Amino acid sequence: MKKFSFIFTFSLFFVLACFYLASFFIPRTVRIETIPDLYASSWVPEIEESAPQPVYLKTIPDLRKDLILAKKDFLEINLDQMEVRVYQEGRVSKQVEIYKKGDVDSWGGTAAGLYEVRAKYRTAWSGVSEVYMPYTLHFYGKYYLHGQSYYPGGAKLISSVSGGCIRLLDQDAKEIYELVDKGTAVLVIDKENSKYEYQPAEELPEVSSQSWLAADLDSGFVFGAKNPTEEYSIASLTKLMTAVVVAEKISLDKSIYVYKTMLEAYGSTEKLAAGQRYGIVEIFYPFLIESSNDAGEILAGYLGRGNTIRLMNEKTKSILMENTNFTDPTGFDRDNISTSQDLFQLARYIYNNRPPILAISKGEPVPSFGANRFEDEDLWNKNIFASDPNFVGGKTGYLPVIKNNGLFIFRFLNEDQEERNIAIIILNSENCKSDTQKIYRWLGEEYLLAPAIPINEQK
Repeated sequence: MKKFSFIFTFSLFFVLACFYLASFFIPRTVRIETIPDLYASSWVPEIEESAPQPVYLKTIPDLRKDLILAKKDFLEINLDQMEVRVYQEGRVSKQVEIYKKGDVDSWGGTAAGLYEVRAKYRTAWSGVSEVYMPYTLHFYGKYYLHGQSYYPGGAKLISSVSGGCIRLLDQDAKEIYELVDKGTAVLVIDKENSKYEYQPAEELPEVSSQSWLAADLDSGFVFGAKNPTEEYSIASLTKLMTAVVVAEKISLDKSIYVYKTMLEAYGSTEKLAAGQRYGIVEIFYPFLIESSNDAGEILAGYLGRGNTIRLMNEKTKSILMENTNFTDPTGFDRDNISTSQDLFQLARYIYNNRPPILAISKGEPVPSFGANRFEDEDLWNKNIFASDPNFVGGKTGYLPVIKNNGLFIFRFLNEDQEERNIAIIILNSENCKSDTQKIYRWLGEEYLLAPAIPINEQK
């Protein structure tokens, strides 16, 4: 018994000694092949220095993948590929070609974003065009998907473009109509994302802005950013969304009668007078060039001020502006808030779907559906880059308590001489122009982006 006890004790001692000696040969850092529980508070990842990884913002085309993965029933209207697809439980069950779509440069672009079928009509009547529309699906504002329009006498409407609706051949429209129910999600894709890739920069420019972002409108690539998801008051950048909603909810050949109560906002605008009628596009000029608050209240008054604000907030949800809220149509209320990331979505949306808004911000003429009493030379353009030929369009905003804001789109050329459209968003800046210029130069130094029109060729 004593001999067995001795052997057991000796064996145990020998095993422990072996483990102790072996520990000196086990490496102190172990590469973990499987991902540990990231929510375990005791686990601290070992961070290795590496080159910055590319960051791409989610855009409207990316919503398609979300709906497919969720196995949703939805209708995809792809303006870029000129196709309409019906998805059932995430799979394509029907695909047809778009027969006609609207012209974005003449205010006729179909509203992109995520909506739903609000109503179905086997035959609908268009009071604007005075035609019947067979197999109609209404999904947002003044935008419908339908078959070939025809006059009361039966003759087909012949046109190269639609007024903004999606027009299909009758048989295709009938089949889509029968497959899609009221309440079905409708995803309207304006433009598929570009595949162009950049190598991320390692250093950011020094600017005074509390939040900024520079990103490629065509791909969603983020060149650089600071606090892109922090919420700030946006002042008159609000006016861009007001213009979008008005353009998409009202027939732009209409005019508005101005009452005295519409001219009580902060500031005043020459040539805007009570008792007069003005075309809607006509009013956009002082609204977007001089940043007229009176013009904003007139435009909002047509739909009803409260209703306009409600529609503005609804629109944010359709175009990925998830942290934005509007409380007035002009931006004079400091409770109008957004983020530089959300404002990128607004810039991308306007660029692809409402380019006349950008043209007006530069003081350029656009289809106005009537006379325009506001000549560019009579207006003080507060858009500080309006004279730059590479400036596509945008808006500035200012309130004393929040300093300076800006949303600007510029046209560049990359190393391959391909055109790139880049948005620069500035929030809460001491000097909006200076900060934008620093970012502009930084894009050239770090990404070898050059102005589309070289300085020596500018007039």
